Amino acid sequence: MQEITTHTAQEDARNDHIKIYVNGNIVHRDDAKVSVYDSGFMLGDGIWEGLRLYKGKWAFLDEHIDRLFEAALAIDLNLGMSKDEVIYALEQTRLANDMFDDVHARLMFTRGVKSKPFQHPALSKQGPTLVIICEHSKAAIARPIKLATVPHLRGLPMTQDPKLNSHSKLNCILACIAAEKCGADEALMLDINGFVNTTNACNFFIVRKGEVWTSTGDYCMNGITRQKVIELCREHGVIVREKNYSLVETYGADEAFLTGTFGAQTPVSHIDGRKIGNTHPGPLTQQIRQWYFERVKGN
Repeated sequence: MQEITTHTAQEDARNDHIKIYVNGNIVHRDDAKVSVYDSGFMLGDGIWEGLRLYKGKWAFLDEHIDRLFEAALAIDLNLGMSKDEVIYALEQTRLANDMFDDVHARLMFTRGVKSKPFQHPALSKQGPTLVIICEHSKAAIARPIKLATVPHLRGLPMTQDPKLNSHSKLNCILACIAAEKCGADEALMLDINGFVNTTNACNFFIVRKGEVWTSTGDYCMNGITRQKVIELCREHGVIVREKNYSLVETYGADEAFLTGTFGAQTPVSHIDGRKIGNTHPGPLTQQIRQWYFERVKGN
């Protein structure tokens, strides 16, 4: 039986023969390779962006590329390309695959190939490495997501800033494993103060008495889809609060949903075995989703 995650997609045989961008070359997926000495493989030393293609247009492209370059600056990684050159590489990959709609892209930079298998960034003598994967990917979540609260936290900026789209995702992977051991699909993670924060893969929202709540954003990735939801609620007169709130308040929510580039707004039906609301997605979640895709079309 297929596992349910926020990134569950329809099977598409076309993905068996996609072409992948690797350092300036676009090759069949079977020939897409990087060195075992690559710093991304060896140490998780890299950054990435996920992008979504709708009707020939990458949704919120400039914001994704801006975030990528900010992340590169944060980890002191010279990408060796301008923003326009990165966008060109992304488009060349799309065109090589003759893709137009329902496409998800993963754009990944690492510090490159190391001369020795050790940590110091100066050992990355060849690089950076750029890989772009575009897949035919249409969301196919058979039911709402079930979450379980886990002990793994997100996180202090002086350890690993959660606002960074880093290749180092082990903390989130361990959180997801813990949730699955509890019979849930994914993990609900708290912040360092014990307030509800985010999931292992997406930003998290609840609806209470007509208000939309999400975390302060201090300890989670401030996702682009998350920001769009906040903006859309405010534009349409829905009260949205970025605030500290507890699990007790979460259990009493009328609706809950996740946000991310892949799934946009994904409904949540259960948290720690407690049913959230009566319909999934709930009425306000459905309305926000409608507003969101109207914004995507106008993007």
